[in-house]
Amino acid sequence: MARTFYFFNPETMSFEKAKLSLWGIVKRTIWLIVTAIAFAILTLWIAFYVFDSPREKMLQRENNELKERLQHINQKLEVMDVVLEDIQDRDDQVYRMILEVDPIPLEKRNPWFDLKTRYDSIAPNETMKLLMSIDVKTNQLLLKLSEERKSLDTLLQLAERKSDMLACIPAIRPIKNMYNVTSGFGMRMHPILKVWRRHEGVDITAPRGTPVYATADGVISRKQSPSGYGINIIIEHGYSYETLYAHLSKRVVKSGQKVKRGQLIGHVGNTGFSLGSHLHYEVWKSGKSVNPVHYFVSDITPEEYNAILESSKIMNQSLSP
Repeated sequence: MARTFYFFNPETMSFEKAKLSLWGIVKRTIWLIVTAIAFAILTLWIAFYVFDSPREKMLQRENNELKERLQHINQKLEVMDVVLEDIQDRDDQVYRMILEVDPIPLEKRNPWFDLKTRYDSIAPNETMKLLMSIDVKTNQLLLKLSEERKSLDTLLQLAERKSDMLACIPAIRPIKNMYNVTSGFGMRMHPILKVWRRHEGVDITAPRGTPVYATADGVISRKQSPSGYGINIIIEHGYSYETLYAHLSKRVVKSGQKVKRGQLIGHVGNTGFSLGSHLHYEVWKSGKSVNPVHYFVSDITPEEYNAILESSKIMNQSLSP
């Protein structure tokens, strides 16, 4: 049954039966469809953008929890970096100083690396910024830890060799209970030429036959000593150290023989170019002669060391070249 439509006619002040044309029916239908679509769009917009669905609320809650955890991880990485820097500082300033090793250069401690990450193509919202920061800090820590591991491996090897190295450093007096030197290290009057020349060691007066001891572990060298040193002994200690004991009356060790610190190696004499019974003692480090007095450290009191040091400073004539 078809519907009948009426409209109010203001001229006659009465309702009259409407006569709808085909175009009118079409316009009314279109208007109803447009209205329905607009209402549907408005309803969907309100549903999706004004009110959160249960799933969106759950995802939002999970996202907030994720950001909190990322922030905690980022803070922990910062603390780990501070701790690692402290370990690196101790490595350079304490351990390497004790083991006599140069600190690791700063550019090697913190090697340059590419800051680009796999997140660079993503818009940097707050969560992604945290992920990028964590990725960069993790890479930094991995590089630093890798370098520190190498350093600690090196220090471990050096520490294992340290006791051997210490035993090879000339650290005692070659003659027991000596309290002064007759002629010290440096410029001294040559006993034969009577001119000022460099004295490569120290002269220690002692009666003929006084025992002479090795000042560090080493091997009796087969090297030939300079002319004029008479009966002498050269000990190769390793770690770039050598010692020489000259003008002996007798040697009790053979070339190639291993000796220990404090072991008897010979006796004081007056052989070679010498003006009296004494021991000429030299210490060589990395091929250069050094003041032997500075190595009298293990079997001496501070008072005895000061007395020997003062006597070595006197500018006099040496007893041997």
